[in-house]
Amino acid sequence: MLKAIILIGGPEKGTRFRPLSLDTPKPLFPIAGKPVIQHHVEACVRIKELKEILILGFYPASQMQQFVSNMQNLYDVNIRYLQEFTSLGTAGGMYHFRDQIRSGNPSAFFVLNGDVCADFPLQKLYDFHVSKGEKALVSIMGTEATRQQAVHYGCLVLGNDEEVTHYVEKPRTYVSTLINCGVYVCSMELFSRMGNVFHSKQLDYNSLNNGNGKDLGHIQLEQEILTPLAGTGLMYALPVSNWWSQIKTAGSAIYANRHYLALYKNTHPERLANAGLKTSENSNGSLVCNIIPDVHIHPTASVHPTATLGPNVSVGPGVVIGPGVRIRESIILENAVIKDHTLVLHSIIGRSSQIGMWARVEGTPSDPDPNKPFAKMDNPPLFNNDGRLNPSITILGYSVSVPSEMVLLNSIVLPHKELSRSFKNEIIL
Repeated sequence: MLKAIILIGGPEKGTRFRPLSLDTPKPLFPIAGKPVIQHHVEACVRIKELKEILILGFYPASQMQQFVSNMQNLYDVNIRYLQEFTSLGTAGGMYHFRDQIRSGNPSAFFVLNGDVCADFPLQKLYDFHVSKGEKALVSIMGTEATRQQAVHYGCLVLGNDEEVTHYVEKPRTYVSTLINCGVYVCSMELFSRMGNVFHSKQLDYNSLNNGNGKDLGHIQLEQEILTPLAGTGLMYALPVSNWWSQIKTAGSAIYANRHYLALYKNTHPERLANAGLKTSENSNGSLVCNIIPDVHIHPTASVHPTATLGPNVSVGPGVVIGPGVRIRESIILENAVIKDHTLVLHSIIGRSSQIGMWARVEGTPSDPDPNKPFAKMDNPPLFNNDGRLNPSITILGYSVSVPSEMVLLNSIVLPHKELSRSFKNEIIL
């Protein structure tokens, strides 16, 4: 019997995802029409021995309750949300809820970071972990990055037999190009390691006055558990070539959207809209509108047949899209209204937002460099060294209204804002 743990952090994490995380917790933000962590749940459910999924974080339980009961109804597996009383770090929460994880005596458990998106090869990782025998405490899913980008992640050095001989989280200088994907299989014996760290903190009188305001039970999996395990023969890593990305900024959501839509072709073709162009003589009944794949349209959305959507577009529930609208590389969240002949490119349109007729809402894509193998998303800071806004995708927060015939370029609009003119390269408070 196996279990899975999805780590989702809390409201003070994911600040770079604002304004989108102001009204929806980041783990529940819809990518390719499903909340980010539903993709994790779907990957877990494919493993037949997996009987329970525990979601750990310190979002208020009220914010997670609806999602958990939806998942419980959709999938034949026990799913629970365990709320930490304060931020306990990536391992502190697991140690705090160790009895819940151990109950039922699972042979091992998966740990998945809630902010990663991937074609999760969980079965392969589990088989790899089992093949290493009793000695493996942790098996890490690893992937290649470029030399320049690897230092922003946890870096792994492998010895013989895929053993991790050295592990550094976000090193200052180059260590290796194999990085930690934030997906693990752990043996139950790992809890005694966490216990050692926990008790050494209790004994260390200085930690009472450590001044960082963290709880004594705050344990970081990467720095306090994995780094000391490297080179002991107890930790292994499986390098995979599957697609993988992190969701740090709103721009990374559009990139992840594209890949999840592409994965649907094999896993859930029914979630993709039929591709094709509607011509006057060919009024193909299976086409909602003109579709350039891949596009996801929620069944409750109303899209005018003369609109053209795609590639890489997700349309949420209750959205209304008028005649002649053109949308590409964008996510339209629930109950948004986009009126006639408006153009939306590289943008995220917030819940219940309204865009008038003949408007243009456009952003700048921040995709990985296609000419560099293994390049990951760069998550540049909001402003460059000159204090100017770095060009990024355009984001409309919750319930924003854009009047007809306006142009919005590379801008971020905070919730409940009614625009009265065109904007370019601005944050509109």
